[in-house]
Amino acid sequence: MSVYTELTHAQITHILADYQLGQLESFSGIAAGIENSNFFIHTSNQQRYVLTIFERLTGDELPYFMRLMKHLAAHGLQSPDVQVRRDAGLIFDFHTQEGIKQGCIVSCLSGQTLDDLNNEQLTSSGQALAGLHLAGASFTEQRDNPTGFSWLVEHIQQMQEDVQRTYGTEALSLLNDELNVQQQYHFEHLPQGVIHGDLFCDNILFEGKEVSGIIDFYYAHDAAYVMDVAIALNAQAVLLSADDMVRQQAFLAGYTSKRPLNQQEQDALPACLRLAALRFWVSRLFDALYPRDGAMTQTKDPEEYRQKLLSHRGAA
Repeated sequence: MSVYTELTHAQITHILADYQLGQLESFSGIAAGIENSNFFIHTSNQQRYVLTIFERLTGDELPYFMRLMKHLAAHGLQSPDVQVRRDAGLIFDFHTQEGIKQGCIVSCLSGQTLDDLNNEQLTSSGQALAGLHLAGASFTEQRDNPTGFSWLVEHIQQMQEDVQRTYGTEALSLLNDELNVQQQYHFEHLPQGVIHGDLFCDNILFEGKEVSGIIDFYYAHDAAYVMDVAIALNAQAVLLSADDMVRQQAFLAGYTSKRPLNQQEQDALPACLRLAALRFWVSRLFDALYPRDGAMTQTKDPEEYRQKLLSHRGAA
């Protein structure tokens, strides 16, 4: 979450007029994350919500995410519930100098994000991800992977000269080599369904050692469940430390307690860990090389995921 679009008290009051959520009392921008503009809003009904202005997603894509979040919340996942407007809509329009942007308001969950998770928290996180996959299994809509293999090819080709100039020949060689390696893997035969796609620590809320909620579903799409496991392992358990294997086992113990991985998924996990590391390295490289303007934005260090990719390659 970030702030690219700045809102005033009067503008948020105008947006809230189309909801039955009370009067605006206070608000604050949320700096964490990199995709959308987000604000905590406190209203006179003594509730706190998150107001989001979408910066990249198009109007055609947004209804999928709104309906997915409504579905997950209705099927027992501790996740934000999209608030319904007076006209029964889930999305509002916001007029800016750049044109019309769209947004939504969702319930604000209890708990807090943590920078690092201990083993008990990793186990709870694994259980929560499995719960997401199970809750989403009955969601009938589908969305293709927005950062799939064709996206990787396009972005790596586009960055060739800039990666070499900024990060060196070794980094460029690693990018191209791993892309070639990944061409031999295929995951279509694995159990699939809706996945979160971005389950980093800043998208999980905790109360003590237990997960109290999962947030930010705007990378959700249909893919192999084990790919979501790999993304989460890289983001939460892999710290490039001597304890990484134990940390991964703690997460997997939680996940498999609710949804066991079959043998094909277990066999595919090492390749998925590499692909997940490549995917996030590429996106971070792209954001670092071609930054967007924003009032409160974060560009995450690409080097972290280069090192994670190297670690997985060395373990192969």
